[in-house]
Amino acid sequence: MTLIKSISGIRGTIGGKPGESLTPLDLVKYSGAYASIIKSSVGNRKAKVVIGRDGRISGPMVSELVIQTLVASGIQVIDLGLSTTPSVEMAVTGLAADGGIILTASHNPKQWNALKLLNNKGEFISASEGEALLQKAENEQFDFVDVNHLGTVEKYEGGYIREHIEAILALPYVNKESIENAGFKIVVDAINSSGGIAVPMLLEALGVKEVVCLNAIPDGQFAHNPEPLPEHLTELCEMVVKHQAHLGISVDPDVDRLAMICENGEPFGEEYTLVSVADFMLRHKVGNTVSNLSSSRALRDVTEKAGGKYFAAAVGEVNVVEKMKSEHAVIGGEGNGGVILPDLHYGRDALAGIALFLTLLAQEKKPVSVLKATYPPYYISKNKIELSPEMDVDHVLRSVEEKYAKFDVNTIDGVKIDFENEWVHLRKSNTEPIIRIYAESASEVTADTLANKIISDIREIIRSGAEHGETRNKS
Repeated sequence: MTLIKSISGIRGTIGGKPGESLTPLDLVKYSGAYASIIKSSVGNRKAKVVIGRDGRISGPMVSELVIQTLVASGIQVIDLGLSTTPSVEMAVTGLAADGGIILTASHNPKQWNALKLLNNKGEFISASEGEALLQKAENEQFDFVDVNHLGTVEKYEGGYIREHIEAILALPYVNKESIENAGFKIVVDAINSSGGIAVPMLLEALGVKEVVCLNAIPDGQFAHNPEPLPEHLTELCEMVVKHQAHLGISVDPDVDRLAMICENGEPFGEEYTLVSVADFMLRHKVGNTVSNLSSSRALRDVTEKAGGKYFAAAVGEVNVVEKMKSEHAVIGGEGNGGVILPDLHYGRDALAGIALFLTLLAQEKKPVSVLKATYPPYYISKNKIELSPEMDVDHVLRSVEEKYAKFDVNTIDGVKIDFENEWVHLRKSNTEPIIRIYAESASEVTADTLANKIISDIREIIRSGAEHGETRNKS
């Protein structure tokens, strides 16, 4: 069983012992700590918090525990029910709330759930706020109100999804008429979560002529691994070809990541979700862009070609958003299919990404595969190593940094090594007990070879450390 506490929220597997996984006691403890922080930010008035969840099996149980903890803390709760992460983020500001909690473990399998915690701007709480919350939770520095001051619960039907879609359609860059005239047929893989509601609703609002939805029932019984990677989307690839569709769309369970399939059944590439949408935006609004250190160089190339500047941030949405604000980026996100459009809100938003991409596709009047071929060709090899309790991750990262010191090494988030034509990035995940190893090159073979070389280095460092008794994790 697993419990991970990071800038990405409180995430863990359901069941097991308190403190070792995401149990009811842990949910109450972290919800109580969050309530304490929110209450301290509003003074004497009653605080208001928005709650929404994805379609996970544990969602109703987790939601009730969190909501009633907030009620016991004297907070007014607006329960959106089944919703998406970007819809909840927009609801915080749209409903003038003081914060929000999204109950989702994003791309993790069905045994996982999590609390993603938002401030009054509908953005993830900062690293310092997160540290304060963890401290409060561990020391149980929170209390509950008496019976005369209990909070309330207001049900908000529809999950704020309709309002979210209306805001997307109001963007000056989204052209419903062009999309409608294109006569698109689209196949959607909704992975048995809230995307089964939100994505078809958006496509209908955009005027898409025909939609085929796979795995549409939001019951949390994920038909496949819910991370929208090519190896998990074989059914979608087949159905796009079978239905002679123009495009295939896949989202993760909370609808903040977007991956697409070309008309020929080939993956568009999750890295190119942000690249293509940024290319479209930069045609309308020249400016800077931001992605994380593990994202493709293609965004840099597209940005510089348009006359803007590209900046890299540490992995994690809160880090990307902070960098976007400081550099006044017009668009940004992460190479995992996460698009952040400041004109809408500062959060990854698959629905916004879909609307912008379909406008681009309608205006280009090209098959998706032909559009993909117009972008700089890069390949990212994505790999991971499972962490064991005795592994000293810091020692591993330091050793790799020392081994490649003669190259351009960036250590703001793990270790990223920039070679002349390639790069490799290794870092401990915020959401899973693993080290991620990503490598990029214009050649698939070269990227895979580089990644395997670094993996071999890591294994040798671990073996060497074990022989000298140096691998015990000190954290």
